[in-house]
Amino acid sequence: MDPDRAYQRRWWTLAVLCLSLLVIGLDNTILNVALPTLVRDLGANASQLQWIVDAYALVFASLLLTAGSLGDRYGRRLVLGAGLLIFGVGSVLSAFAASPGSLIGFRALMGIGGALIMPSTLSIVTNVFPAEERGRAIGIWAGFSGIGIAIGPVIGGWLLENFWWGSVFFINVPVIAVAILAGLVLIPESRDPAASRDPAATPLDPVGAVLSTLGLTALVYGLIEAPSHGWTDGTILASFAAALVLLGGFVFAELRLRHPMMDVRLFENRRFTAASVGTALVFFALFGSLFFLSQYLQFVLGYGTLEVGVRLVPVALALMVAAPLSARLTERLGTKAVVTGGLTLVTIGLAILATASTASGYGLVVTSLVILGFGMGSTMAPATEAIMGALPRERAGVGSAVSTTLRQVGGVLGVAVLGSLLSSVYGARILDSVRGLPAGLTNAASDSVGAAVQIASRLGGAPGRALASEAHAAFIHGMDVSLLAGAGVALLGALVALLFLPARAAAPEPDESGTERTEMGLHVG
Repeated sequence: MDPDRAYQRRWWTLAVLCLSLLVIGLDNTILNVALPTLVRDLGANASQLQWIVDAYALVFASLLLTAGSLGDRYGRRLVLGAGLLIFGVGSVLSAFAASPGSLIGFRALMGIGGALIMPSTLSIVTNVFPAEERGRAIGIWAGFSGIGIAIGPVIGGWLLENFWWGSVFFINVPVIAVAILAGLVLIPESRDPAASRDPAATPLDPVGAVLSTLGLTALVYGLIEAPSHGWTDGTILASFAAALVLLGGFVFAELRLRHPMMDVRLFENRRFTAASVGTALVFFALFGSLFFLSQYLQFVLGYGTLEVGVRLVPVALALMVAAPLSARLTERLGTKAVVTGGLTLVTIGLAILATASTASGYGLVVTSLVILGFGMGSTMAPATEAIMGALPRERAGVGSAVSTTLRQVGGVLGVAVLGSLLSSVYGARILDSVRGLPAGLTNAASDSVGAAVQIASRLGGAPGRALASEAHAAFIHGMDVSLLAGAGVALLGALVALLFLPARAAAPEPDESGTERTEMGLHVG
């Protein structure tokens, strides 16, 4: 596809990329609704449930940098198509898995596909759109990611009420089929121009690929397992030590290579670093908070699974509205003002939610969710554009992978740290109320509010009502403390943006022909 035709079809290209992104957003939220059903139908225990979710996250985060580099070298459309195909095969296999163990393996396969899809979509957006439209396009891209978050729990609840549990995976197949076919027609191929001219001039970086993949695997594994094993457990400390050594080795190796997979000197760029830190911190605060908000709606306010999904929709709807609007705000006010303002809104939303009590209802929650959604939407698009704009277009794949990796690690870290804080505060608060229970029940009730509510239901009468009341109070206290910690992290992100993020991006430099659009790095063919 020639560059002029690619430019004319750029908005259709964006539509296909958003459709490709939809399957990732759906998968990340739709599975949570199915977890109780997997316990009944597959006999999955608590550890297996955790790894059905985490196997995907672990592989996805670990392979992002390598996947972005492959797209830059071999073609982003090619890598996107391969990712969609792998994700589709993994979805079909997951839908018909016969055991929890096989489902965990198929979810890991889906993680490989997701790692190939995510950086490819953003890097193609960066290469197809000229600088004056790129911020708006990334805003739409970011807003569309909220659709999967919004409709995932609702679709999941409906599917589980009408079909078998595997339908929550099989629903990906028709979306993927349309995205692959449309992508062949509407998405132009693009890659690093140097790799197109002379592949030998940009050799592969197997050392960087191995070190980054193993280092991120060790880091994410430690973050995922720390809440259940304890932060001082020997395995967890060994995992973090291995991550430190491997990622340190990755930085050392990349600094010495002439053609590194990722130029770590990019972090000397204030725009790139401040936007990256801000993005990671907002996902830390938001994912950590939403992790236990669903428990609050279900176990404290008493909503069913589908009702919980519906009541979380406002955060995604607000994000979908705010992300495209943030591009216009950035044009008027500058990146620093919009990102700082967005992170401040996230701080305010979390602080409001931290005032929740046993007497407060959904009104407080929806107010907080709308503010959170607007804050996140206002932050994501301009921060992402700042990261991508700080890079040469030929390295858009790695830039997209860095942005997505930081989000993923920030989100996993938020769930791990804030989840551990919630568990500690909850367990200490409820301890006196469960001392009279049998040993097994004491441990279960101290471990989670869900278990405590189930035990209270079995006890019945006054003892059951007393235990449920104490469990609710202890959980809300732990949630409020954790939310304040999350608000503090979001505020730190706002300060980083205010102090270090440039007010506006530098104007793009024209290429040799003098036109910015011909800098796209499109591969004709």
